[in-house]
Amino acid sequence: RPNRNNDAGSKNGADASTAAAAPPTPTTTTIRTMNNAELAYPSDGPSEIELLQTTSATLQMKLDQLIQLARAGDRSNFVKQFVPLDLSPTDTAAYLADLTTEEEAESQWTNLIAEIAAIAAGRGVDRIEGDQIERAVFYFKHPLYEACDREVSFVCSSPGGEW
Repeated sequence: RPNRNNDAGSKNGADASTAAAAPPTPTTTTIRTMNNAELAYPSDGPSEIELLQTTSATLQMKLDQLIQLARAGDRSNFVKQFVPLDLSPTDTAAYLADLTTEEEAESQWTNLIAEIAAIAAGRGVDRIEGDQIERAVFYFKHPLYEACDREVSFVCSSPGGEW
């Protein structure tokens, strides 16, 4: 679950010998927007750029789940899975409204899902702080805006519990 606190952390880098062994495979991640338009994030597959992903299998599963919900355009369930567990129902509903009905809803949704996709893939992630058991703080470059550094924190309710 997102949070703003920081801890000292660990890193996990991609093995360059593995990336060099397989030729790049072009892929595209496609996510459906509220207006039923498709938003595609092209990728040429592995590259010389080091990808930095979480070492936590449970956090990676949470990130993958969020991406699946975003691809389906399921903003309601995305918000339920994304917001902190202790966020009030009123605040959760307000956040969902920000992503669905407010004036800036489309741009906020586009930016949010682009950030989650970048974190999940490890693209543009500079470092991950925290033990990645109870807390993980991702520092990364925004995938859609140049010179925009971002920080997103996830907190686990208990070791092996809900992120």
